Amino acid sequence: MEMKKDERSCRRRIIDTITWKNNGRAPHHINFTQEMLDKMVAHTGNSQYVETLGNHIRIEFLTKPILEIRPGFFEDEFGVVWNRTGADKDIGVVDGNLIEDITKQDEYTFPPVDEAFVRGEMEKLAADDAGKFRLADLGFSMFERAWTLCGMENLMCWMVEEPEEVHRLMQRIHAWNMGLVRIAMEYDIDAICFGDDWGQQKGLIMGPPHWREFIKPYCAEAYAYVRDSGRYVFQHSCGDIREIMDELIEMGLQVYQTFQPEIYGLDYVKTLEGRLTIWGGISTQVDLPYRTPDEIRAVTRTTMAAFAKGGWIAAPTHDVPNDVPPENIEAMMEAIMQQ
Repeated sequence: MEMKKDERSCRRRIIDTITWKNNGRAPHHINFTQEMLDKMVAHTGNSQYVETLGNHIRIEFLTKPILEIRPGFFEDEFGVVWNRTGADKDIGVVDGNLIEDITKQDEYTFPPVDEAFVRGEMEKLAADDAGKFRLADLGFSMFERAWTLCGMENLMCWMVEEPEEVHRLMQRIHAWNMGLVRIAMEYDIDAICFGDDWGQQKGLIMGPPHWREFIKPYCAEAYAYVRDSGRYVFQHSCGDIREIMDELIEMGLQVYQTFQPEIYGLDYVKTLEGRLTIWGGISTQVDLPYRTPDEIRAVTRTTMAAFAKGGWIAAPTHDVPNDVPPENIEAMMEAIMQQ
């Protein structure tokens, strides 16, 4: 499929979209899990398939890649081990807790910031000469980092039983994160995306009061630092976070990723017009895996219509998983490129 040449740089189109000045074709950016990317390469016979999509964003990560330590088991730089031998081959399931008692959390030592790695990634990002929007990604930034160290159930209980210790853990995580962000801000990049899943299918996992108590203060400080540095603030969270969306906007959030239409409904878009840009919106949960290519074209056009006033980076709601037929990706891209 031949992508249309854009008359403006990808970077300019993204910035215009964030600032609500883009009333033309929406920019797009499509990510895949490794299994799905392999599937698209096999389907198209093109080992450079991603390069044919004309994505508008270049992404480099502030955290180091996880390494396979034995078949099916991977370890991240915090020492968390992920079991990918089950159904989830993309992320996996945490295999054991590194902090079993929050009152003894000092027995766990945070890894040193690998400054050489971070600078190397940011140098690559700043040197991009393809005119793309340059985004540094910080995944597992607060809540996810805490529960991967402690266990989800433990962390939720400790929010009630040991709030001071949970704050101390969050402060440690935040200080580590800001070490990365400060390095990133030394380079000519455009934005930071903080990744931290807070939502479930209905509402926040930890509930609004605990989000406000244990997560909001640190996010607000990070957002302010990025905004004060003249860059844009992106936040990734799966699930339903509408209970705190206004607060996020007040804190300085400019782009929310990802918008799940099966949760929010496309009518919700109207409440965000002029205030927040959305990245996502084409469902990987109910549409892309199950509908026909013609239905996917129609779904994509309906989503475009909901964002007719702008503020949209066209994309699936998440990295495309491997249960999606390749023909549906092609149908989605056809509709996106025919705007």
